[in-house]
Amino acid sequence: MATSTALRTIASREPPFETIKAALEAGRVVPFVGAGASLAGRPEGESWTENAAYPPRGPELSSLLAQEAHFQDVSDDPRDREDLLKAAAYFEQQSGREELRIRLHQVLSRPHPLGRLHQYLAGLTNLRLIVTTNYDTLLERAFTAAGQQFDLVVHPKDSDEAGNSILWRRAGEDEPATILYEDLERMQIDLQATRVVFKMHGSVDERAQGELDNFIITEDDYIDFLSRMTTGTAVPKSFLRYFRGRSFLFLGYSLADWNLRVVLRNLGREFEAQSQRASRKHWAIQDRPSGIEQWLWQSRGVNVYDLRIDEFLDGLGAPGRGSGG
Repeated sequence: MATSTALRTIASREPPFETIKAALEAGRVVPFVGAGASLAGRPEGESWTENAAYPPRGPELSSLLAQEAHFQDVSDDPRDREDLLKAAAYFEQQSGREELRIRLHQVLSRPHPLGRLHQYLAGLTNLRLIVTTNYDTLLERAFTAAGQQFDLVVHPKDSDEAGNSILWRRAGEDEPATILYEDLERMQIDLQATRVVFKMHGSVDERAQGELDNFIITEDDYIDFLSRMTTGTAVPKSFLRYFRGRSFLFLGYSLADWNLRVVLRNLGREFEAQSQRASRKHWAIQDRPSGIEQWLWQSRGVNVYDLRIDEFLDGLGAPGRGSGG
């Protein structure tokens, strides 16, 4: 009981807004943008449909795929139906990978309005690297709307040579190049001069044909991705070097997702070394984290705060106001 009470006290504290804001503006932070960040501003309690002005939550996308693949034929357990990895894997098994990509493109490529968080991050000129596990293109569109040049780096799944490559679209270019991992290290990305959006789990291609759609979404996809994490070919080494000496800010993540826990673990020495140094703090903003989630964050050296994204942005003094997310 005492431990539970202590965790609630930790999460309910007010974040050090001024410290986080100053670190963001100076480029001393690497934001990790999760699914919850794309939902900021969504009306509370409103049901999602394909025509909604906001992207689906994971369980909503999972339920759609499950329904269309007749997932109930193998399981009528709601927990299975809302498990995106399982539902996507079953859809792929029933209809094929290409049909799964087409359906995901139809749902995720809609031009949803830019979120307040994406616009705020795009306006931070000293912010050099943003990591996201989202498929949507809200960050890229926010950078473009703000007139900010940036490189886009996407972890591939459905492209040629996906097993040992990275998709890299340089600032000002229309098409990404498929770069072998070892060649990327040789060519380098200068994070002192270049802003980079790194999409760790793939990305939707908003163009009509969706030739560059890449999704790490099924259980097998995640196994392949985690294999690359353990062999050191999932995250460019220049990014890992950039992590050193910087804080991490997790926005819209839930540590109930096992894949995020494994990603954090496999970021390895760079993350752990930073977490163990008293001079370097990491933060997570999560709406109503459970007791176990709070414990998991704390055990990884991350201070978690129970706030919606819009409340956090209010505390930073970011433009606009809202109560969703």
